[in-house]
Amino acid sequence: MIVSNVFSGKRYAVLGLARSGLATVEALVASGAHVVAWDSREDARALVAGKAVLGDPMDIDLAGFDGLVVSPGVPLNRHPIAERAKAAEVPIIGDIELFALARPTLPPHRVVAITGTNGKSTTTALVHHIIRNAGLPTRMGGNIGLPILGQEPLSAGGVYVLELSSYQIDLTYSLDCDVAALLNVTPDHLDRYADFEAYAASKARLFSMQGPSHTGIIAVDDPTTRAVAAAFPRAKQVSAREVDPLLQRDWPALQGPHNAQNVAVAVAIAEALGLQQVGVMAALASYASLPHRMQAVAEMGGVLYVNDSKATNAASTAPALAAYPPVDGRPRIHWILGGLAKSDNLDECAPGFPNVARAYTIGEAGPPFARILRPLMPVDESEMLVTAVQRAAANAQPGDVVLLSPACASFDQFRDFEARGDAFAAAVAALAGNTQSEGMPA
Repeated sequence: MIVSNVFSGKRYAVLGLARSGLATVEALVASGAHVVAWDSREDARALVAGKAVLGDPMDIDLAGFDGLVVSPGVPLNRHPIAERAKAAEVPIIGDIELFALARPTLPPHRVVAITGTNGKSTTTALVHHIIRNAGLPTRMGGNIGLPILGQEPLSAGGVYVLELSSYQIDLTYSLDCDVAALLNVTPDHLDRYADFEAYAASKARLFSMQGPSHTGIIAVDDPTTRAVAAAFPRAKQVSAREVDPLLQRDWPALQGPHNAQNVAVAVAIAEALGLQQVGVMAALASYASLPHRMQAVAEMGGVLYVNDSKATNAASTAPALAAYPPVDGRPRIHWILGGLAKSDNLDECAPGFPNVARAYTIGEAGPPFARILRPLMPVDESEMLVTAVQRAAANAQPGDVVLLSPACASFDQFRDFEARGDAFAAAVAALAGNTQSEGMPA
């Protein structure tokens, strides 16, 4: 874990004991800090018993604490802890701010941070892969699910690659990234912000924290990012249009226009780090998809099964639909969608509708989405994911794609998008078992 004497003797309260919260408690305690920790879940509190003092920040006296470290999932625009901390004059921060404070005590290194509404996990993993292939020490962390404080510090010359959500940026004040990148900004998480402009401003703060000698990179493929670029003229502007479609064919895990944007940003980051282009091109070819992000889980009978469960809004599903155009005029996507809707329309997906052979709706959003899509394409109201997989497999022909790209959150039927993606993969695996048991080639 990352330990720093900058925290020694200081007092912190930690609210929220999921992955990043647990790593924060461990790192602060190991650094000699006094820590009070709390989570509403008893099992979570049990994990820090004996390491930190248990106490709810809503009940204890916060006066004199050096910081209140909250999980990015705590909605500060609604949670009463925000007013309580303000009254006690205690800063509310996140684990990324703690990492920023610890940086001067770590071996010399560089930090790359990547944000955006969609594609940031893939771009983070891709940049990490490129750096590792170049032979440099590197760690990947942040919103991608790997708490940065829980990882071993890098040796001198290493590069930390961070995926940052707007929530994490909101809780960070001193992260001066050597390279900061913005992919795109589309409406999302608006329950946490006054309006879309406030959400976009949260993303843009990543550049405000940078020193003048450091590099900003902005993909200017949407109006909002172009406005951000105008506000930060020193930033390098890139676009998905710069990526040669002929070259993209050689990168199996980076197909589709959305991945063209991911590649454009990743290549610009590699250039800013001084990496050799020939090595970057080789890394693009060898990169493997992250789980649940346009992940090819199987190919059976000439049909490709793709898990894009991470697509939790229409904007993130749109590129997936665009990735598989018709062949000989025949649409070939069997699209599984639905769940807990974030909007009442699929307008951003509309350009990809001609690529869809049939839609299979599931979950709470199934009936309203079926009503939207039925005038435009054949629709099967499957309700359950396993049913949708079975019906899509029965209808698909060689060359087709069975695509789980839900355009919805998962919480109506699944714990999270990972559980939904795992259920899709399990349903596909069950198909393979049934096929084999019937004596047919899988």
